[in-house]
Amino acid sequence: MPLQAVMLVVDNSESSRNGDYTPSRFDAQVDAINIIFDSVTQGNPESSVGLMSMGGKGPEVLSTLTTERGKLLEGLHRTKKKISGSSHLATGIQIASLALKHRQNKSQRQRIIVFVCSPVADDEKKLVSLAKKMKKGNIDIDFILFGDLDDDDVQKKLEAFNNIVKGNDNSHLVVVPPSGKLLSDQLLSTPILLGEGASSGGGGGGMAEGGGDFGGFDFDPSADPELALALRMSMEEENARQARAAKEEEEAKNKSSLEDIKEEGENQPLLNERGEASGSGSEDKKDKDSGDKMDTS
Repeated sequence: MPLQAVMLVVDNSESSRNGDYTPSRFDAQVDAINIIFDSVTQGNPESSVGLMSMGGKGPEVLSTLTTERGKLLEGLHRTKKKISGSSHLATGIQIASLALKHRQNKSQRQRIIVFVCSPVADDEKKLVSLAKKMKKGNIDIDFILFGDLDDDDVQKKLEAFNNIVKGNDNSHLVVVPPSGKLLSDQLLSTPILLGEGASSGGGGGGMAEGGGDFGGFDFDPSADPELALALRMSMEEENARQARAAKEEEEAKNKSSLEDIKEEGENQPLLNERGEASGSGSEDKKDKDSGDKMDTS
């Protein structure tokens, strides 16, 4: 995975109490956040992850960008006590984008992953305008829409947002309908975790049907999501190892070539047989002076 700074936006609205995901929609998000954190930080050790909520009285930053899982878990524990109200999607995305601007490593690619399991009050026009700003700021936006929602307009609004912001397939909308599987398990076969090389099909409303680069193997990631993630991470680690080996070999060659270049007079000893500095000219001067003396004998 590329070097990136990721802000995770959790939905802690009243709808997150719903039990169509075991044990609740909120707890399903907690499990998924753990999986996403592992995928991001193991994909690149210098990547960082932040966390915020968008329900209750309003969006709240729970953890700034970090590489420590404990800070995210602490933030999730705090916000679980604040489940209430409705979600504030547009405001949450804006605050998440501001948090990304304060990342220490400016070479990190900016990314926001938003969990949505409740109705969206923002109108489509407002979301489309926000999507244009995010695209201009080179911020990737991923939506994870899950739960049995009665409001069909939610998906339409997110699709309108995604159609504007996506570029080079870096932003995704994944729709996860209720099922007996864990939310985290279903996310393993999506482009959000499989990366840019994975293709998403129409089945499951954006769930990955297959594809992805698995080293030439004819493998369907949806058949075994955990194996798919393990294979992809293993290949990324191998590619990184090969890149390091090639770099070390190149540095060794450069060092060897520099050692072969010897400066003029490098092999000349520091002191001559008389204990004087070689190359100083003192020996030649003495020989010349002795030659200039008149023979008086």
